[in-house]
Amino acid sequence: MSNADQPSRRSFLKSAAVASAAPAVATTRLSQNVYALNTEQEPTPPAGPNDRIRIATIGMGIIGFIDTDTALKVPGVELVAASDLYEGRRIHAKEVYGDKVETYVDYREILARKDVDAVLVCVPDHWHTQISIDAMKAGKAVYCEKPMVRLVSEGPEVIAVQKQTGAVFQVGSQYASSVLYDKVKELIKKGAIGEINAVEARYNRNSDVGAWQYSIPTDASPETVDWDRFLGTSPKLPFDPVRFFRWRNYWDYGTAVAGDLFVHLLTGIHHATGSLGPNRIAGMGGLRYWKDGRDVYDVIMGLLDYPQTEAHPGFTLSLQTNFEDGGGGDTYFRFVGSEGVINVSFTSLTVSGPGIQTATADQLLKGYNSVRTFSNAQQKAFAEKLLAEQAAKPKKAKPHASEPEKFVVPKGYDERFDHFVNFFKSVRNKQPVYEDAVFGYRAAAPALLCNDSYRQGKVIGWDPAQLKVTS
Repeated sequence: MSNADQPSRRSFLKSAAVASAAPAVATTRLSQNVYALNTEQEPTPPAGPNDRIRIATIGMGIIGFIDTDTALKVPGVELVAASDLYEGRRIHAKEVYGDKVETYVDYREILARKDVDAVLVCVPDHWHTQISIDAMKAGKAVYCEKPMVRLVSEGPEVIAVQKQTGAVFQVGSQYASSVLYDKVKELIKKGAIGEINAVEARYNRNSDVGAWQYSIPTDASPETVDWDRFLGTSPKLPFDPVRFFRWRNYWDYGTAVAGDLFVHLLTGIHHATGSLGPNRIAGMGGLRYWKDGRDVYDVIMGLLDYPQTEAHPGFTLSLQTNFEDGGGGDTYFRFVGSEGVINVSFTSLTVSGPGIQTATADQLLKGYNSVRTFSNAQQKAFAEKLLAEQAAKPKKAKPHASEPEKFVVPKGYDERFDHFVNFFKSVRNKQPVYEDAVFGYRAAAPALLCNDSYRQGKVIGWDPAQLKVTS
């Protein structure tokens, strides 16, 4: 991409504002200091029976079916086609959605159909870039599962094609549309925890399925799987059903743990803080437990430094994913500020904290402090001086320590549904999407650079405004 095409800081700030804009989140009080978050997300209804958005899903794996089911809950959306390289999934697509849904091996046959308005790209990571670009050039709206790209070097081309074609393109990392992170954003903006200085986030698992040991069908063979098409530009290898059905376990096709799960964490953090991204990235981990032939790690920790910007003060982010968390596996965020902390789980958030404390005279003179190591004469002199200074100061009322407040999502809430509502609103109204290629790349690149740091054994510099590696 030429220098003229490089996005400016102003364009990035504008993109961040579009991707992170959200009105104040309405709440309903449930009990003392406990509130329900009210999602006011309403799908745009079709104007009439002929005003339907016709979609096709490319890749009918686990997420392919989940995304399709969720998309079809939005009024006025109809599935007309699906493609997959495994025969059994093409058969199952018809079993689930009916014989009227046409199925294909080659995704390009879907793109050639004039009745397809939008495609859901739910394929292995090494196909994200090519299919997204082909779909945008074919005039389709695109919902591409995260991470947007497999390699950092692929991001600028996807951004450039979205710009050139004017396509509606949204990355499928649903935390960008979550009412929880809308609320976190609101709390941070109004100073509920003072100035943010650190964020901790983790996404742990403790099961074989969670560690991607997905089941392999008994009929997996070169006759039922288009193995050569799956490989694409990756190294040519003999048919291997494990690599096909557990592709996330291999660098040739996936983006390892960081590309799968760090992207979700980064999406929520960037949405809540309005950040463009970090400028220093380090990743460390290893393959510690799931030694089943995979060549990716199963534990990783990332440390990312975010510089001060117009949107936020400087802060440091620690990320963790552990696929052998014997404690049970969990997911949470901890946004830390000078006046408090926001803890976020899948279904709730709690804001609390006494803030930074100033020691009392008693604590200074008798507590865990260096005064106790002074000579007796110096302790006496120090105490007299301290007490005299405090007596001369005007008395201030002690601030009342606020009670923790908890906010919970509505029963059955699904941020993935809200994400699809945003996507189809953009398709209908031709308005900017909630998580466009720029936002999606800003979430993907730091995660992928954690991989690069892990593999290269060094800290990597990143310019989130100019979208380039700096060291």
